[in-house]
Amino acid sequence: MARKTKAQALETRHQILDAALAHFSEHGVAATSLADIATAAGVTRGAIYWHFKNKADLLHEIWLRCDAGLDDVELEYQTKYPGDPLSVVRSMLIYILDATAKDPQRRALMEIIFHKCEFVGEMSTLQDMRQSLLLECYDRIEVVLKECIEVGQLPSNINTRQSAHLMCGYINGMMENWLFNPQAYDLAADAPQLVDAFLDMLRLSPTLTTGPR
Repeated sequence: MARKTKAQALETRHQILDAALAHFSEHGVAATSLADIATAAGVTRGAIYWHFKNKADLLHEIWLRCDAGLDDVELEYQTKYPGDPLSVVRSMLIYILDATAKDPQRRALMEIIFHKCEFVGEMSTLQDMRQSLLLECYDRIEVVLKECIEVGQLPSNINTRQSAHLMCGYINGMMENWLFNPQAYDLAADAPQLVDAFLDMLRLSPTLTTGPR
């Protein structure tokens, strides 16, 4: 019975997250109430408060759920390209752009983050959490870029921190611009060329190889 109750609680949690994602994507975060989410999920507001503190907590959990499989994808590429960290980076960046175009949940999340959420009031706590995760992302990117340097795939004096900032800005910018007008071009089909253009910049930019690393 305890296992069944735990499974039911997990199912309820996923129902709430699915309903929140749909409502945030369609109506925006500010215009969506917890009561709206409860009605869509077929639960009470009390059930929402049992699992989540507020809308910021809900959106943060949606983000974590969407990103949950990225570590497995990275491991898959590391296995596929042993000793070739730049191919791992390339494959991961293509995957992120491709998933934004093809995965309905990831696309909805990106639309919310970029276009349908104001980071004020209770949502300011989400901004703080995202900033912390972004700093962690910069650190992880730097580690991989230094691995690329070690095997001779990037210039030895490239500024890895600036490169990490550029990578995040480039990929986020491509997703945000495409979401404004998905009919403008095929993000999934163009992803390899877009990523290769960025990697060419890392390999060839004289500006990134000047000054302290």
